[in-house]
Amino acid sequence: MTRIVVLISGDGSNLQVLLDQAAAGQLGGDVVAVVSNKAEAYGLERARMAGVATAVLSNKDYADRDSFDATLMALIDGYQPDLVVLAGFMRILTPGFVRHYAGRMLNIHPSLLPRYQGLHTHQRAIEAGDEEHGCSVHFVTEELDGGPVVLQARVPIFAGDDEAIVAKRVRVQEHAIYPLVVRWFCEGRLVMQQGNVFLDGALLPAQGHAGD
Repeated sequence: MTRIVVLISGDGSNLQVLLDQAAAGQLGGDVVAVVSNKAEAYGLERARMAGVATAVLSNKDYADRDSFDATLMALIDGYQPDLVVLAGFMRILTPGFVRHYAGRMLNIHPSLLPRYQGLHTHQRAIEAGDEEHGCSVHFVTEELDGGPVVLQARVPIFAGDDEAIVAKRVRVQEHAIYPLVVRWFCEGRLVMQQGNVFLDGALLPAQGHAGD
């Protein structure tokens, strides 16, 4: 069974979907630990309620990014994960950390990458007058929000929508596509090789599976 460690910084709604699907035997893997850089993150409580090990490692306790990431890496590796899942983990990871988990670390980003890397994606999409927005599951590489996309989901933006409404619409799709991609990985169907992503042996296009 694929061993999964999930990194969070906040509420953990994507984590909850993964925990629920794992408990129902639908994920193809087990969430063996949840690690947060914030002790107050509600996602830690979600993990405890699911009987999953938790750990807190505050970046405030470290002088620099490299020393924090080195300690975090050692902590994660103690759980012997096959896959590391970033679920609202609000840290920019160092190149060494990313390389260590190359091909076995996934992230979900609230935009249709490569559009709107970074923060405040919903507001930026609204301000740009976009008629559609969405989310992307991608493998993590050294480029921030720049790793190859596995799967995207699109949502409409209507006149008069505010950031909260769009965020809610996107969140529904996040909860649908993230566990699906994790399951593909757990089943051995999804791999990243030399910066390219393959599903069932087929090279995925730039926008991922089901991309235009």
